[in-house]
Amino acid sequence: MLCVVLGVVTLPFFLIACMIVLWSVGAPLMFSQPRCGLSGRIFQLFKLRSMSDARGPDGALLPDDQRQTRATAIIRRLRLDEIPQLLLILQGHMALVGPRPLLPETIESFGPQGQYRCSVRPGLTGWAQVSGNTNLDNQEKLTLDLWYVAHRSTILDLRIMAETVGVAIRGEHRRIDRIDAALQWLKDQPPAKSSLKRTPA
Repeated sequence: MLCVVLGVVTLPFFLIACMIVLWSVGAPLMFSQPRCGLSGRIFQLFKLRSMSDARGPDGALLPDDQRQTRATAIIRRLRLDEIPQLLLILQGHMALVGPRPLLPETIESFGPQGQYRCSVRPGLTGWAQVSGNTNLDNQEKLTLDLWYVAHRSTILDLRIMAETVGVAIRGEHRRIDRIDAALQWLKDQPPAKSSLKRTPA
């Protein structure tokens, strides 16, 4: 029900975002890619495209910040590009809160940690997203995701959803306290959970 309400409320903003994308980076409107869901099951993630396919002289894609416009950067910050994923939540592939869905090869590279990370549905927003997101390295994101899976609760999910609004307004900031707490938790895991120990950076 909450997803339906969010869909109705955000629809006008999504339509405006679609027009901005068409004007600034052109067609197609949507970006699609296979991602890992609950228990490692693959699903097709889609979102509003916010970057062009601009490439350098060597044919490689330019860095993300060079392929987005000022307008699409705002769309990404406000997370309007992720509104279509509400449909994936209704289909059961995703949840409102959880670790962000990653590529299958990325999950595989995490080994047992990747399997543990996939023991919950991936989310539209999550603990790592409200604790620094793009200002975090991959290992920090993984550690925060593992901490979330171990400590998830309705209260924590409500907190994350509330903080998501704040991040959209104020921007992303590294939460060193949360990173340190997650690292300490991972370090304190007993031998029976050794598969959750931190992987080499």
